[in-house]
Amino acid sequence: MPQPPVFDVLGVGFGPSNLALAIAVTEYNATARPEDVVTAHFLERQRRFGWHRGMLIDDATMQVSFLKDLVTLRNPSSSFSFLNYLHGQGRLVDFINHKNMFPLRVEFHDYFEWAAGKVDDLVSYDHDVVSVAPVAEGGVVTHFDVTSRTPAGEVEVRRARNLVLATGLRACLPDGVTPSDRVWHNRDFLHRVTALEDPRRLVVVGAGQSGAEVAAFLHDKFRDAEVCAVFARYGYSPADDSPFANRIFDPAAVDDFYTAPEDVKRRLMDYHANTNYAVVDNDLIAELYRRVYREKVLGAQRLRLLNLSRVAELDEHQDGVRVTVESLSDGSRTTLDADAVVYATGYREADPTGLLGDLAARCRHDELDRLRIGRDYRLETDDAVLGGIYLQGGTEHTHGISSSLLSNTSVRVGEILQSVLDRRPPSVPVQPAYAVSAARPV
Repeated sequence: MPQPPVFDVLGVGFGPSNLALAIAVTEYNATARPEDVVTAHFLERQRRFGWHRGMLIDDATMQVSFLKDLVTLRNPSSSFSFLNYLHGQGRLVDFINHKNMFPLRVEFHDYFEWAAGKVDDLVSYDHDVVSVAPVAEGGVVTHFDVTSRTPAGEVEVRRARNLVLATGLRACLPDGVTPSDRVWHNRDFLHRVTALEDPRRLVVVGAGQSGAEVAAFLHDKFRDAEVCAVFARYGYSPADDSPFANRIFDPAAVDDFYTAPEDVKRRLMDYHANTNYAVVDNDLIAELYRRVYREKVLGAQRLRLLNLSRVAELDEHQDGVRVTVESLSDGSRTTLDADAVVYATGYREADPTGLLGDLAARCRHDELDRLRIGRDYRLETDDAVLGGIYLQGGTEHTHGISSSLLSNTSVRVGEILQSVLDRRPPSVPVQPAYAVSAARPV
């Protein structure tokens, strides 16, 4: 059997994180000596690039500054920047005049697609990775064979010295809730909402940004329908995006978090959870409150907020879903007959070892049975595994709140690339990828 093609880096998943890594490799190779060039390839199960397409609501904006794009914090002069994208689209002056740090989500997604198109020679779409197998030489694992399958059933194997796993987050539904034609996670929102015809009542579960956006969208789109938002909080809570709190997303904050004792890590997550989790932009909170108040004045309430409550029962039938909502304060119950229920109940980190097969047993764990991960995002393994397995996501317990967010993506991929270069055999001298502190170009 012929040896499969060998790459220095093989990425599993091609969302924003591994897209940023592909760009970092491309920029590094553009100035590297021939003997230093990094060979890389990426595998993506989707047919084309896509990032939360189900929530690309027309007027929804990003929650991070446009300067935290795929490259700028690592390489401010990069041609892959959001500003260069705007220039190419003929909107740079218009964007500047807009005086806004937070682009529309659909616009930032278009930027991602634009960037992905510039490195599409490095990615194979429509490839579902089905297994990872170790390749040993003299009892030491030096490479990994990655097997992928296309929808047509074609199987391909690629060999890599280093893996970078960026398989994204998994939609989270409460226990006992099964998705169906009438019950969805907001991940699939725009794909499902078009099937609704003249709904009478719609229920949205969740008090975070996505829940608020979905409630506002449904209230706008279906002018004859009642929209009921159900959540355990007393009201929507504002996101803390103040300058000092935002320092938790700085590249330097990753070092602070990584070196902190476990009890300090927990406190930092508790202190600053309101920068990201189950919180809503102030402008959207004000808009929803304005709608509720206006409808009270007019005596025709279509937007109902069932706060301090939970969904106790769901009974789906041919004509809709009967939703039983229980008050957390007095236990009273309200029955809502709805045409659809949207769960905006967040995401959870995927288990990065799920693809690793026998290699999973060779990954080290801490006293809480969590994966041990180096500061360079490399999984700690037993000493006989020399090949590197890097994670983009699934590192919140070691690297902090920005683990799965865009804020540090450009810096993180530079650190991963530098680690790959540093771990090359000593006999092969290489030029550095970049200096983190100086944010030099890759």
